[in-house]
Amino acid sequence: MNHASRQQSWKIQTELPVEYEIVESHGLLNPENPELLTIPGGGRGSGTRLVILDHSVDELYGNAVRAYFSKNDVKVDYLTLPGSEENKSIERVLEVVNKLNEVGTNRLSSPPIVIGGGVVADVVGLAASLYRRGIPFVRVPTTLLGQVDVSVAAKSGINYGGYRNRLGAYTPPPRTLIDRSFLATVPDRQLRNGMGEIFKMALIKDLRLFELLEEYGAELIETRFQDPEPGGEGLPGTVADEVIGRAIAGMAEELQPNLWEKDLKRSVDYGHSFSPLVEMRALPELLHGEAVAMDCVFSALIAAGRGLIDGDQFDRIVAVARRMGLEPSHPLFCDVALVLEGLADTVLHRDGMQNLPMLTTIGQVCFLNDVTEAEIGRACDGMARLLGTDAGRPGLPVGADR
Repeated sequence: MNHASRQQSWKIQTELPVEYEIVESHGLLNPENPELLTIPGGGRGSGTRLVILDHSVDELYGNAVRAYFSKNDVKVDYLTLPGSEENKSIERVLEVVNKLNEVGTNRLSSPPIVIGGGVVADVVGLAASLYRRGIPFVRVPTTLLGQVDVSVAAKSGINYGGYRNRLGAYTPPPRTLIDRSFLATVPDRQLRNGMGEIFKMALIKDLRLFELLEEYGAELIETRFQDPEPGGEGLPGTVADEVIGRAIAGMAEELQPNLWEKDLKRSVDYGHSFSPLVEMRALPELLHGEAVAMDCVFSALIAAGRGLIDGDQFDRIVAVARRMGLEPSHPLFCDVALVLEGLADTVLHRDGMQNLPMLTTIGQVCFLNDVTEAEIGRACDGMARLLGTDAGRPGLPVGADR
């Protein structure tokens, strides 16, 4: 009998239901507020909870966090990590894993809690995805970028080999808790950093959000998204709620049908096609949202060069960025070779296609797969002109609709 001719195969087909919630709750650190104690699925759980803070949060809120758990008789161990982009590394992931071992974290009933910005959220998210092949965790973003962007994402990632988020996983925490009162202590630049991602969401799908940024963006940063004092003057809290709410809802709407990115045409990749490599080469000079905002302008230059948007729309985009304190350009965006290198890596990430989201008007995009080196060069020239002058329409390439 010829055993070589015999062949058997098995196919395993299954589905994994994915459900996670984003809960807005004011006063998270009030000991009477139960949200931080609640584990995914309900109840308070058992075992020691590991709470990971970034350095800034520990300095500002460490005492309040410790008092919260102490007053609620919860056994907690703490780990403080640096929150800068340079620390989004495998070494920090392993530091979290070692601490989970030390604490004796249960598989399900004592999920770690990460309180801080997007860097520590990414580090802890990746550690949780690897630990025992995946444990739940609770995420409390304290920056604007964390609340409107990281809070919705299923992804975690760390930088590796000079590339942003080169290692990562799709492991959303079952619970994310948002409290915009944390934004009261966020520096202006970090608020502008978060505005870069809100700006992106407005451009790709939400004209109303863009108009809110146009009218109130600068004031929201000035007031740190906080309600006015009782009887005092200021921006109504409803404006901050609407801006944050629309950004989160828009992101959730885009991610939900394509959470695992099986479809590589993603409108939320707007602002993330050319900027990742620029951002890494500029570290620590550029923050993520600052680089994203510049990429939004760079892509708008390409769209204007093709006549997809007109000159007035381009001017409006640049004006809103500047009004929020976001620079529209940077010398590295004028470096044609670097931008082309960044695009080449993006094409690899998108499996051989450009899949470049491109504005057709403010609030709508199409996708391009035929952007040429010449167009990139003209857009780089436009970015150079944006650096040099505020007069007229310095960023529009030759031939764009004026």
